[in-house]
Amino acid sequence: MSDYLVIVESPAKAKTIERYLGKKYKVKASMGHVRDLPKSQMGVDVEQNFDPKYITIRGKGPVLKELKTAAKKAKKIFLAADPDREGEAIAWHLAHSLDIDITSDCRVVFNEITKDAIKESFKHPRPINLDVVDAQQARRILDRLVGYNISPLLWKKVKKGLSAGRVQSVAVRLIIDREKEIASFIPEEYWSIKSMFATNNGKDFEASFYGVNGKKTELTSEEEVQSVMNKLDGNAFEVKSVTKKERKRNPALPFITSSLQQEAARKLNFRAKKTMMLAQQLYEGIELGKEGTVGLITYMRTDSTRIADSAKNEAKEYIEKSYGKSFVSNEVRKELKKTNAQDAHEAIRPTSILKDPSSLKEFLSRDQLRLYKLVWERFTASQMAPAILDTVSIDLSQNDVMFRATGSTVKFQGFMKVYVEGNDDQQEEKESLLPPLESGDTVYSKDVDSKQHFTQPPPRYTEARLVRSLEELGIGRPSTYAPTLDTIQKRGYVALDNKRFVPTELGEIVIQLILEFFPEIINVEFTADLETNLDNVEEGKVNWVNIIDGFYHEFSKRLQKAEIEMQEVEIKDEPAGEDCELCGHEMVYKMGRYGKFMACSNFPDCRNTKPIVKEIGVPCPKCEKGNIVERKSKKKRIFFGCDQYPSCDFLSWDKPIARKCPKCESMLVEKKLKKGVQVQCVECDYKEEAQG
Repeated sequence: MSDYLVIVESPAKAKTIERYLGKKYKVKASMGHVRDLPKSQMGVDVEQNFDPKYITIRGKGPVLKELKTAAKKAKKIFLAADPDREGEAIAWHLAHSLDIDITSDCRVVFNEITKDAIKESFKHPRPINLDVVDAQQARRILDRLVGYNISPLLWKKVKKGLSAGRVQSVAVRLIIDREKEIASFIPEEYWSIKSMFATNNGKDFEASFYGVNGKKTELTSEEEVQSVMNKLDGNAFEVKSVTKKERKRNPALPFITSSLQQEAARKLNFRAKKTMMLAQQLYEGIELGKEGTVGLITYMRTDSTRIADSAKNEAKEYIEKSYGKSFVSNEVRKELKKTNAQDAHEAIRPTSILKDPSSLKEFLSRDQLRLYKLVWERFTASQMAPAILDTVSIDLSQNDVMFRATGSTVKFQGFMKVYVEGNDDQQEEKESLLPPLESGDTVYSKDVDSKQHFTQPPPRYTEARLVRSLEELGIGRPSTYAPTLDTIQKRGYVALDNKRFVPTELGEIVIQLILEFFPEIINVEFTADLETNLDNVEEGKVNWVNIIDGFYHEFSKRLQKAEIEMQEVEIKDEPAGEDCELCGHEMVYKMGRYGKFMACSNFPDCRNTKPIVKEIGVPCPKCEKGNIVERKSKKKRIFFGCDQYPSCDFLSWDKPIARKCPKCESMLVEKKLKKGVQVQCVECDYKEEAQG
């Protein structure tokens, strides 16, 4: 008989924790929630203070039976679900199912699955925090009231299988609003003038037009450009001023959930769902040979950048030993603490900086290693000294026309030796060295080039941009971002086009109906205020029933009105412009989980479907009968194949072009590089200069 029973959520954690705790402890997994609201009905009694009706989740009977049997044999039971609202609610449900006194010291929480952290947490068990449970319960009931009331309406009036949720509806609205901004955008013309300059000793550098008479001047037309050009006389320019400054650049703070998802999207091309799945594996533990199963990162659902002193001290020693004392940060950096941050958690960091990525290569999958490396580098850099950059600005003048050249060099790498944060525009700071010049020197323009530009509309949302926007607006919490993005795609409300979200007709119809009849559901401020109220419940400031009652009072009135006034909407399929080769009926466009596809309009009598292909105007180099078309894999990656497939199996991940290699007559393809696109031959070493 074991003296103690510990219940965690997953088997992976159970195995690791049992090894750390020793023979007196038996660790079992609940496999997540054991109780929940029923799927077949609302499960909330609105007449009785929104009393929830919880039932054992279908399929969890055997798990619960096993836990009850183990509980009877144990002297004491510890509930060690994840350290967040969801985990606290799971512990509360388990306590009810196993008749555990919720006021007893039965709850254990830890931020990382390491031997020291686990042993320390078991020295400080506590009662279940009912305020945290109530906050989670309130969120669950709110979402149930919204979803189980609006969804049936949408099924009846629009299409079966639709759903409406608080956070997902706001996310879809943001995507639709951005699409409207793009559609209504009016480009504005502007011009730039650049020139290469040479010094007396033959050093070249580039400078751009800055202004006239010492004032910055915007060029908005060709006439204004010509006016500037007319002022220039010859190619000699005087160096008016040379400004040198030393600039400090601080490292990014360690990851929180949203920043991890954003950076993994930018640098690793990971979807939010994939990032969280891999992070969960790294948190729960990886088998490291003789060392056994070890948790490699701290808990991955957090909105705090706090770091434990023990981790800071370990990082300081590692950085000094690996890079030198000058690379250790001596600055006290302000941690990011939002008013609603659940600061019980640390930031996402490696459980030990000593486990550098190179030492784990043989134990991790390729994607696990890439994500771990990202977390390790971000944390390590966050504890390093700032980088020091020397910046130089040179102003050149002729007849009151001023050109300016700017450059920067890295004087001290600091944190940049390990990691530099990415950005959505994929423009990293580049080192550029200017020649040594002094005021009064003369330089000579070699060619002056003017270019016309137009302002661009705001970009469509990528997953990273959407997560950042939701976070900035206070919509949702760390645990909701990935499932929200997944849901709006599965429902067919949005689709991904070149990794950017575009709304579908269905999404626009649903949001328009919700906007008309339930405006508060997709009101950004209202949804953010609800999140703040849930935080107040967690802190014990507000009763959860009052929050829900305040919402439901107005919501129920709108619901009654919508039942009567909402009109049925018929969504007509868009003709694809070709007939079905099996039965002759018209083919139409449909929206599926992986985006648009073609299907026969004679469904269900004819079930013919076809992927949408795009011709690129290049004949197939293999069979010479077909044409190359653009296709998408199930993972939405674009590739190029012959339209005669399966009789011709030609395939290329790089886009073929309609020219042959001038060197060997083989196929040329466009190869995507970090700095742009380069044309290359598939057979020989022929390459053309990359185009940005």
